[in-house]
Amino acid sequence: MTTGKELAVAKMRTAGVGSTAIAIFESYWDQLATGATGLIPEATILPLTSPDTLDGVEPSAADREALAQTAIIRLNGGLGTSMGLAKAKTLLPVMGGLTFLDIIVRQVEWARRTYGVRLPLLFLHSFNTRTDVLQALTAYPDLAVDGLPLDMMQSEEPKLRQSDLTPVVWPPNPRLEWCPPGHGDLYPTLLDSGVLDALIAQGFRYASASNSDNLGATPDPLLAGWFARTGAPFAAEITPRTPMDLKGGHLAIRRTDHRLILRESAQTPKDEMRFFTDAAIHPYAHCNNLWFDLAALRAKLASTGGVLNLPLIRNAKTVDPTDPASPAVFQAESAMGAAIESFAGAAAIAVPRTRFLPVKTTNELTLLRSDVYELGADYVLRPTVATLPVVTLHKAYATMGGYDERLPYALGLRECTSLTVAGDWHFGQGVRVVGDVTLGEAGGTVPDGTVLGES
Repeated sequence: MTTGKELAVAKMRTAGVGSTAIAIFESYWDQLATGATGLIPEATILPLTSPDTLDGVEPSAADREALAQTAIIRLNGGLGTSMGLAKAKTLLPVMGGLTFLDIIVRQVEWARRTYGVRLPLLFLHSFNTRTDVLQALTAYPDLAVDGLPLDMMQSEEPKLRQSDLTPVVWPPNPRLEWCPPGHGDLYPTLLDSGVLDALIAQGFRYASASNSDNLGATPDPLLAGWFARTGAPFAAEITPRTPMDLKGGHLAIRRTDHRLILRESAQTPKDEMRFFTDAAIHPYAHCNNLWFDLAALRAKLASTGGVLNLPLIRNAKTVDPTDPASPAVFQAESAMGAAIESFAGAAAIAVPRTRFLPVKTTNELTLLRSDVYELGADYVLRPTVATLPVVTLHKAYATMGGYDERLPYALGLRECTSLTVAGDWHFGQGVRVVGDVTLGEAGGTVPDGTVLGES
């Protein structure tokens, strides 16, 4: 009798998925078949509370040389479906008519001119995002570095029926039968695409990888110099947690071998989420800004056949995310930050909040589009306030269609501590928020020029 794994592997081979990606999928399928959940209980870890800090790093004349040996990698496979987008999230306008993609590219171009470095920029794309983003990048004809591509294609895997772990079949939209395997796929993709060897051959030694929706992860010679001086094979940036990101991942120390590990919310037992979200216990958020030594990564992948055995993230969904009645599936995923446990001597460094500006919901987008940030000539976003306000919007704002209809203009939030919109409100132009403001469930209209919260 043909097993679910055999059916899934045959489907992957027919689709041309690479052998390394298939081997990784088989490992995760085996774990799912034994009932593995990928959970990391609180009792198995110790909090990370005293990391190195970027504030304590002294600039060095060698910093520029370290940056000159660095490649920038941006994860760009997400559609932003939770925000109702049908194209790459990076094509969403953020500030002054510029998209995430525009700002990322201009940050790199500014660093190239300022420090006199090649600084290649590589995007990790999924089948959902590649075409549109490469088209948008034609506006930057000098972006590519000779001998290197602009992007790599993430692999894909079948979604598995929760009932029997067979690849799901969904005739209404066969594309929904497939999913990306999480951004842990970066490492086998670097290997199988030949990009890892090409970077090493061209004299690059380090890589700085981060999410494309985090505009804070700018090219930084100080960080490059710090990483080079540590001699560490791998490092992760962390930052003090705020109320806006208590559900994001964090680093911890594994009790059994005292290695640094990454724990995501999906890897936390539901009855232990109180520990996960407690900033007094786990005070730092994982930025998913990573640094790794290319030669060390190459050696590790060579020793493991390309399989890093990153911890499984079992993501339970429906095959059609918009249809809760569609078949229940598992997506076997991994996080690229989890590779930190694969390297002895890996490091972590606490960085300012300015290096962590994730946009996962329209709450964060509201902050970026408001006056609490300014975009400098170096295309770095800098806060104009000491403490960022906390924005919580009603579900009517969750998708960009609903958001743009109700909030078409930037808000004035410099004097705001918190803004909670509990109902369906429509905002006019030039609205300013002062202090703590809650708009009730009844909904309504906020006229042009209104100052909310001013007594």
